[in-house]
Amino acid sequence: MTTDTDEPTLTVDELAARAGVTVRTVRFYSSKGLLPPPVIGPRRVGHYSQEHLARLALIEELQRQGMTLAAIERHLQQLPADLSAQDLALHRAVVASWAPDAAEDVTREELERRAGRPLGEEDLERLVAMNVIDGAEGAPETMGSMDCPGSSVSPGSPVSFRVDPALLALGVQLLDVPLAHESILAARGVLLEHSRAAARELSALLREAVGEHESVAAVKSLSAHMQPLVVQALLTTFQRSLKEELREWLKESSATLPAH
Repeated sequence: MTTDTDEPTLTVDELAARAGVTVRTVRFYSSKGLLPPPVIGPRRVGHYSQEHLARLALIEELQRQGMTLAAIERHLQQLPADLSAQDLALHRAVVASWAPDAAEDVTREELERRAGRPLGEEDLERLVAMNVIDGAEGAPETMGSMDCPGSSVSPGSPVSFRVDPALLALGVQLLDVPLAHESILAARGVLLEHSRAAARELSALLREAVGEHESVAAVKSLSAHMQPLVVQALLTTFQRSLKEELREWLKESSATLPAH
């Protein structure tokens, strides 16, 4: 089934599989009002959208942060009602960015279930380039010549992967963006270079502000308070800067187009 915008929908089983939770968990969140009701189709089957999936992933992330259900409900009520799946995924990525390591080790089959699609070797390379997945630490390196009838796993693929759940949905969406693998690697290099430079300069400012005689506990406390604010500030600044750059680029492109 698809929505009016031709977006494929999910059954409750598919939604739970994509989010890495149980059907019981989905229904529990729904009963608490944290998830909007599904669209009821033929045979009284509920159909969930990509917004449901992104919202469910956000709820799970907030729970990992230690928030109670009541606190999560208040948090969700403060969000704009018309947030898209992409907006919710970005919000979750920001929330997860200051959490302890939230990466999970999953099998190739589980990775494809969560992605909601088969993943070829080129897809895996692009996800690695975007830092969404990596080979799981301590896992055998490849499938070797293991025979997996009916599976999309091919010889040479890792048995398991370390995946960042906060980035997986965004990474899978980017698989269909017509960017060359080399361009993704170059973009990652640019982001790493400038984010590390910003982190070094901000750390120097914090060290100067705290002073040499402050206790380790004071430094940790300041860092814990500053980190989410800095992440949000960086994201907001980057989004605005990117919009300005794109606006200028489009303006220049329009000026060079021949008049009709």
